[in-house]
Order: sequence, then structure tokens, then C-alpha cells
Amino acid sequence: MGIKAQLQDDLKTAMRDKNEVRKAVLRLTLAAIKNAEIDRRGELDEASAMAVAQTEVKRRRDTIAELEQVNRPDLLAAEKAELDYLLPYLPQQMSREEVAQAARAVIAELGAAGPVQTSNVMKRLMADLKGKADGKLVNQVVQELLSK
Repeated sequence: MGIKAQLQDDLKTAMRDKNEVRKAVLRLTLAAIKNAEIDRRGELDEASAMAVAQTEVKRRRDTIAELEQVNRPDLLAAEKAELDYLLPYLPQQMSREEVAQAARAVIAELGAAGPVQTSNVMKRLMADLKGKADGKLVNQVVQELLSK
């Protein structure tokens, strides 16, 4: 079952269970997918729909970071709840150690020897890790490895 169908089924369940937060999150995510389909003028394939869901997760993570900075615990709890409802739809993310291992392999393969090579390593590594790891984490790991 594709992510869009899964979201629709879970929306029906949330409506039956009267889970308002989950219902709202799923509706927003489905609306984002629908908007992407309108922009594309056709159905999204599974990878594109997954990318939209990842964008929604990233949006919530960014909002959580901002709310932590401005000390708004009332809004923070709601955003974390929304994030918790969206995370099960994404593929399992790689750990920092797994990203570091993949980065070491690419650095060795390319013969990268300093921070100047960061963009080459990132380009090659993100092609392999697209959807499996957060780009910020990958960038941090690559910068740490190349600065040694």
C-alpha cells in the first residue's frame, strides 16, 4: 500500500476515533500531496509522495526548534504530537554512526582530503542516502570528517 493510500486509511480511522490532532495532521499532509499533484498536473509516484511527507516532517522539526528557542512549551507539545503522528510514514532513518560509515566510504572513494571537497562528497553521498538520512546530519558528519 502506498503512502497516500495509507494516509487516507489512517485519516478514516482518526475520524472514527475522534482523534482531532491526528486527523488535522493527516489532512494537512494529504493536502500537501494533492497540491504537489496539482503543480505536477498528474499523480505523484511513491517517491514523490514520500518526499512531500518528508517535507512536512522537516517543517515540523524546524518549527519545534524555533519554539524551543522562544520558550513556548504550550505550542511545542502540539508540534511534537504532530511530528510523532507523521514519523511512522517515513522510512527508518539512518543513525549518525551509519551516516559516518557511509561518509567515510565516499571520502575514501573520492580521495577527498579537506573541507574544500565537502560539496563533492555531499553530492555523491546524498545521491545514495536520499530519504534515508537527514541532510543536515549528513552535512555535519561530512564536515567533521573532512576537518580532521
